[in-house]
Amino acid sequence: MEAINEFWLLIKYIVLGLLQGFTEPIPISSSGHLVIVRELFNISIEGLSFEIMVNFGSLIAVLIIYRQDIYRLIENTVRYIMTRATDAKDDCQFVLYLVIATIPTGIIGLLFEDYIEDKLSFVSVVGVTLLITGLALWVIRNLRGRKNDGGITVRDAIIVGLAQSVALVPGISRSGATIVAAMLVGMKTQTALRFSFLLYIPVSLGITMMSASDLVSGQSGLSIVAIPVILAFAASIIATYYSLRWFMNIMAKGNLKYFAYYCFAVGLLVILFL
Repeated sequence: MEAINEFWLLIKYIVLGLLQGFTEPIPISSSGHLVIVRELFNISIEGLSFEIMVNFGSLIAVLIIYRQDIYRLIENTVRYIMTRATDAKDDCQFVLYLVIATIPTGIIGLLFEDYIEDKLSFVSVVGVTLLITGLALWVIRNLRGRKNDGGITVRDAIIVGLAQSVALVPGISRSGATIVAAMLVGMKTQTALRFSFLLYIPVSLGITMMSASDLVSGQSGLSIVAIPVILAFAASIIATYYSLRWFMNIMAKGNLKYFAYYCFAVGLLVILFL
């Protein structure tokens, strides 16, 4: 019996790691889907270790995919600060705007994290917020902006940052909210996509660093379920990598409407049956 329970624990963590990884990059809300799956299958995971590690797994996958952009941005930012090289100015400003866009999420997260977790992390809320996500995606399905990296403004960065803050509510997709906001302020599709996922890096890194003390102290329960958590971590890396690659191709083809249909369908099913 104990062996069966251990096997089920492994399967549970791997499946949730794959689910988190696959849904993180695409605009259907990873947090919302975790709430739905936990409700459907009565799955609960105690402690912070799972959430910290799968989030870190998704971060690693994003870092791998955007490694060349990250290297170029860092190099040109340092070069512009040191030499004021004109050809490095746009990348330096891009980094500055990522920092600006991160600030609203940090402030709102610190102020309202407990409220969101206690009052809004319910399946009934997720049904409604998925409909909102679907509506937002539907609105921008045909938009084609004109702004590239050098055309972004402080105002644009603040708007996208505020949109990311709204995505703290389960069911509101982080990638969806930031891409919708970016395209509404006029960014080109590829610029919106890149800004959205490079913006994910400081937010995810901040969450990981803030929670690292729990892992070190053992308060998260990592020592008890080390192997399942590690497997969930690996599953999250793999699923996020391939999901983001797939989503990048979809964005290039302008097929966001299909994600809107999906959010409408799942949102309605959740409201009607859960």
